[in-house]
Amino acid sequence: MGSEKEVRVHGQHDTSLTRLIFASMVAGGVQYGWALQLSLLTPYVQTLGLPHSLASIMWLCGPVAGFVVGPTVGLWSDKCRSRFGRRRPFILTGCLIIACSVLVIGFSSDIGAALGDTKESCSTYVGPRWKAAIIYVVGFWVLDFSNNAVQGPARAMMADLGGKRGCSAGNIIYAFWMAFGNVLGYSSGASGNWHKWFPFLLTNSCCEACANLKGAFLVAVVFLSICLTVTLIVAREVPLSELEEESEESTGFFTIFKAFNKLPKGMPSVLLVTSLTWLAWFPFILYDTDWMGREIYHGDPSGTKQEIAVYNKGVQKGAFGLLLNSVILGISSILLEPMCRKFTSRIVWVTGNFTLFLAMVAITVLSVISTHGYSGNISTAVAGADGIKIGALVIFTVLGFPLAILFSIPFASAAQLAANEGGTNQGLCTGVLNISIVIPQVIIALGAGPWDALFGKGNIPAFALAAVLALIGGFVGLAMLPKLSGKSLRRDSFGSMH
Repeated sequence: MGSEKEVRVHGQHDTSLTRLIFASMVAGGVQYGWALQLSLLTPYVQTLGLPHSLASIMWLCGPVAGFVVGPTVGLWSDKCRSRFGRRRPFILTGCLIIACSVLVIGFSSDIGAALGDTKESCSTYVGPRWKAAIIYVVGFWVLDFSNNAVQGPARAMMADLGGKRGCSAGNIIYAFWMAFGNVLGYSSGASGNWHKWFPFLLTNSCCEACANLKGAFLVAVVFLSICLTVTLIVAREVPLSELEEESEESTGFFTIFKAFNKLPKGMPSVLLVTSLTWLAWFPFILYDTDWMGREIYHGDPSGTKQEIAVYNKGVQKGAFGLLLNSVILGISSILLEPMCRKFTSRIVWVTGNFTLFLAMVAITVLSVISTHGYSGNISTAVAGADGIKIGALVIFTVLGFPLAILFSIPFASAAQLAANEGGTNQGLCTGVLNISIVIPQVIIALGAGPWDALFGKGNIPAFALAAVLALIGGFVGLAMLPKLSGKSLRRDSFGSMH
């Protein structure tokens, strides 16, 4: 895997670039399942009977748990004395829970049928299946919970192992693996052939769309297992007992809140801009494929069999759009460092917000044009308006650039601020940053559905609000982001990556 210099930064061996790349492979496995969650779960749960106005509530428990899980697990991993290292025990445990939760989600229809849902074949029955929906939502919540438990320690481990390359190296490599996982996950979500390749997935309560979901999640478990194994073997963490600097600080829950009074200078601004940016992103994350199914293809997950089929076709095209998005995300992740050298990370971050603003405006306008010109004929909706469908895919693709920024620069900034104060609290700082992500998710989860229902315009009001929030976030970032985040991406030692 490459030689390692016996140099220590804050007590941790400096890791070779090759080993650093493979050490973050778990990010690809986690993101594979997250991509499936983003592209398929909001649309699918509506076929089980959960109305569109309440679909966003499904996302609520995860961020509420993440408010506690992210910083708590981060703090515990900072103080973990396992001989296997500080981060890997938490990464292993979280990935095992992820695997269990995606299996529950994939087989929710079958479990619901076993618990008393309708015995009528899914090929003819289009009504609600409440037991399956409850099982599904519980699995969804546990998945969100475990994702939070893994990502904080995994990012902190990359900052630990980054050594002389600085915090940005690990975060940009991590973002690249996230893009790779997205490409595979969205490819799986866009495929409608899992039920053909694995016909045994089809059951009386699980038809084509369900079997496709089930097959994609089974593959996700296998891929996550491979990525996890590589990370656990390759990442050579130094146990806390061998580090040069040890702390006897309490790891109790309330220590997390005390940490807010000791945040590094500049961290509050990073938290604020991160929150505004995620507030603008979450309406798209929640409803991207649902938007394709409803506003672009004019399907209905609760309508007739034909309307459901059209909706599912739109969802598949949306997953393909997210695949294109992930390709741009991966390319952009590689280009971020030279861009930040030239323009500073503050300008790049703000540019991402303004790009997001233009994209949300374009989505809103395209949705209005599409719905205004819809005649109500399903066959016409599927066959016509190619320009609108192509425009939607272009928007999906362009959004890969600001998403790459969001996946790397805020975390690099937080990690560098922590490193400047000793580097022993990377997990805690990453967890605190996670709070600025989950609070916006709670706000959007609670408000997006009722907000859309208030205007009776499907997903359009949420996207219009997202455009306004992205614009505000851009101007706030321009005025408040510290220069430190730019310097963290401009370290001369980082040049060894290219």
